Amino acid sequence: MSGHSKWASIKHKKGAADAARGKLFSKLSKEIAIAARQGGKDPEGNARLRLAIQKAKEANMPAESIKKAIARGCGEIEGGIVEEVIFEAYGPSGVALLIEGITDNKKRVASEIRHILSRSGGNMGEAGCVSWVFKKMGVLGIDTSSINEDDLLEQAISLGADDIKTEESEYEIYVKPDNFEEVKNGLEKHGVKIKYAEIGMVPNSYIKINPQEAKQVLRLVEALEENEDIQHVWSNMDIPGELLSEIG
Repeated sequence: MSGHSKWASIKHKKGAADAARGKLFSKLSKEIAIAARQGGKDPEGNARLRLAIQKAKEANMPAESIKKAIARGCGEIEGGIVEEVIFEAYGPSGVALLIEGITDNKKRVASEIRHILSRSGGNMGEAGCVSWVFKKMGVLGIDTSSINEDDLLEQAISLGADDIKTEESEYEIYVKPDNFEEVKNGLEKHGVKIKYAEIGMVPNSYIKINPQEAKQVLRLVEALEENEDIQHVWSNMDIPGELLSEIG
């Protein structure tokens, strides 16, 4: 499952641009609303809502906006009814794309995604065509300079992590979603500084492509993520290191 940190690096570099475009709060609000609707408005008993609120706070989303998103999800105030959607697609060079969204109009967003894919060298796939490539996992990224690998391995495994890999300048800790918070909180209590933490779709294997092909895929992913109804786009592309250097 190595290679996730490259994808995460791209995503985090894009974070500032997402915020500047003013779409980040909207996406965070939808995630909070759907989490509250599915698991209730009390974060103590709703792990997904806790994580969504944490990400919103990290993005400096106003507390009142968070409160309204929770209320909207629970039906306490008026707002469009939203649902989660998943689309499976192929990008340039046969790269698998798993596209996750939250929308109040599934037909509209499906049409928009098809249009983006068609003009960017991709195409929509049938249900199940690429989902088998991915596994839902919690991923924690930690700088290799902050802790010895053996010490981190001992702590992480004792807390319930499944695996740890070294990927360039980062350790990647993989953990089942049910154990995610326990591992994350346990490491933080031991003073481990976590660079990023997320529950996402991690590929079982990666496709190696050249930098030019990777740029095409990244342009497609960026176009998809421009859509306000799209929350995440997961790919099994192994991003070439030289391309990361250009972006960084």
